[in-house]
Amino acid sequence: MAKSDLKQADQKQSGADPDPEVRSKPERRRFTAEYKRRILKEVAACKDPGQIGALLRREGLYSSNLTKWRKQMASGDPNALEPRKRGPKRDPLRTEYEALLKRNQKLEEELKRAKIVIDVQKKLCDLLGLPTAAELEEK
Repeated sequence: MAKSDLKQADQKQSGADPDPEVRSKPERRRFTAEYKRRILKEVAACKDPGQIGALLRREGLYSSNLTKWRKQMASGDPNALEPRKRGPKRDPLRTEYEALLKRNQKLEEELKRAKIVIDVQKKLCDLLGLPTAAELEEK
């Protein structure tokens, strides 16, 4: 943890004003669907010139946020405004390949254990002088 992060944590606990120093790693803002709906309603209620700009400055938003949220609302999907996971999407073929590889390894281990058990049974039959399954089939 960086020194500035430690300072901020100490100040949060002590109730002091936050440190104006820039954080070592910025955090991405995440907006809930409820927040997006509320802002879109407020924007729709704006009638006078400049009200939307004042609203955006007050909330610390960009006009591109409004554009994106309006498109999401217009799509008709009820979950359109819900936050989505970021980053690269997993390839479904790669996921299936990894699952099959894992299953194959597990089956190979089971086969190895089964062969060991069979070998032990053969050796036990030889020691006790009992006929093995192969010898019984021959007769």
